[in-house]
Parts: sequence; structure tokens; C-alpha cells
Amino acid sequence: MSPTPEVPGLPPEPGPDTVVPLPLEGVLDLHTFPPHVVGDLMRDYLEACRARGVLEVRVIHGKGRGNLRRSVHALLARHPAVARFAEAGPHFGGAGATLVWLKPRDAPAA
Repeated sequence: MSPTPEVPGLPPEPGPDTVVPLPLEGVLDLHTFPPHVVGDLMRDYLEACRARGVLEVRVIHGKGRGNLRRSVHALLARHPAVARFAEAGPHFGGAGATLVWLKPRDAPAA
């Protein structure tokens, strides 16, 4: 397979080792992640949101049997940077999502 030719005026195609920054929009969809990584993933994501000033986050965990929702809520209840959280309204995922309000970074986390 030959490399993609460069097009004048466009950046070159990223290589396999290129880190491409992704937008941080305050929505974390947990559907594609295995349960054993959810705790670390959520902690890292919430901290990244706070660092960028994103203080309202929607965590999509799905409805299912509720196991993942309970895990998410337990983590949020213990997280010192979480001001509050609640089930999302019907237009934002209902029982399949949780809205999270984070404390600003300059506010005490504990």
C-alpha cells in the first residue's frame, strides 16, 4: 500500500504514532469500555474536564440492569471534585445517563 500523497494546503496524514488531540465536550459514553477500566477512565476524564473548565458533564452508561449506573454513581459520590450529580432528563438520556456538576479547579475539592 502506497502512502497517501500530500495535498497542497492540507496538513499531512497522521502516522501510526501520531497523537491526535480529541475535543473534550463534556460527554463520556461508557458503552465501548470494559467495566474494569471505568473507574480510572472516569477519574481521568473528570479531571481533564475540570482542567479545561468544563464543569457540566454527561456520563452515558446505558440502562441495562443498572450495574454500570450504580458503579458510576458510587464513584461520583466519593469523588471530591463532584459538586452534585443526577439522572439525566428524558432529552439527555434519562435513566441511561447521569449529569455531573464539577467544582471549579480553584474551589476546594474536599
